[in-house]
Amino acid sequence: MAEIDVMSGDLGRGLVLGLLGSWRLSMEGRHTDLPPTARRIIALLALRGPLTRAEVACTLWPEIDEATASSRLRTALWRLAEGRGMVDSQGGQLSLSATVTVDVRRMRTSARDLAEARLAADEPCGGERTACPARLFEDDLLPSWCDEWLVVERERIRQTRLHALEALSALRLHQKRYADAVDTGLTAVRAEPLRESAHRAVIRAHLAEGNMAEAIRQFETCRAVLRQELGVEPSAELAELIPAPRRLAPQL
Repeated sequence: MAEIDVMSGDLGRGLVLGLLGSWRLSMEGRHTDLPPTARRIIALLALRGPLTRAEVACTLWPEIDEATASSRLRTALWRLAEGRGMVDSQGGQLSLSATVTVDVRRMRTSARDLAEARLAADEPCGGERTACPARLFEDDLLPSWCDEWLVVERERIRQTRLHALEALSALRLHQKRYADAVDTGLTAVRAEPLRESAHRAVIRAHLAEGNMAEAIRQFETCRAVLRQELGVEPSAELAELIPAPRRLAPQL
C-alpha cells in the first residue's frame, strides 16, 4: 500500500474519501490511511459539514469533560498538520476541504436526481447527468464503527439508499429494462427484508414482464417474513397486486 505523508500540505489534492461499506482514503488512485482519531474527525466533518471545534470535541468525546476533549482535538489536528490539506480551520470552525471528494455526497446527489427523474418519468443517468448504478446504494455507512454519533447518520443514509433503490427500480421498469428493475428491487429487499415497498418494486417488475409465478413467489416471500418477524399480513395495497385466486392461503 502506497503511503502519503499526512503532514503534507498537498494531502487535499485529488483525495477521494469513502465512507460507505468501509473507510477508504486515496489520492490519485493510491491508498493511504490516517490514525483512528483523525478518521473520525474527517468522517464527522464529511457527514455534518462545518462545525465549531467545541461541537467536534463534544461529539467525538461526550464521556469526558470539555477541556480534556478540546485537548484531544488539538492533538489530533496537530497530527494532521493543524488541519491543513483535508481540514480547513477558520474562526474556530472546522470544515472538510472542498478538494476532497466524498462517496456519501455523490450518493446523495444521485438519490436526489433519481427522485426528481421519477417524478418527471425522465432518465437521470444519461448524457451529462450523474451515473446511477445500483451499487452506489448498496452499502451502509461505516458499518464496523460503533460510535454513538453515527447512529442517526447511518439511519438517514440507509433511508436515502432504500428510497433511491426503489426509485431506480421504478425508472428501469418505465424503460422496460425488466431484469435491471428486478435486480435493483431485490437489492432493496436484501437491505431491508421487512420493507413492503421494496417487495412491491420487485413484484411490479415481474408482473410487467409477464412473470406471474415470479410475482407470486415474491409476494409469498414478503408475506412469510412479515408474519414471522412482525406477526402481520401484507398491506392491502401489496396484496392487490396479485389476483386473490392466485395467492396461496396464509399459513396459520
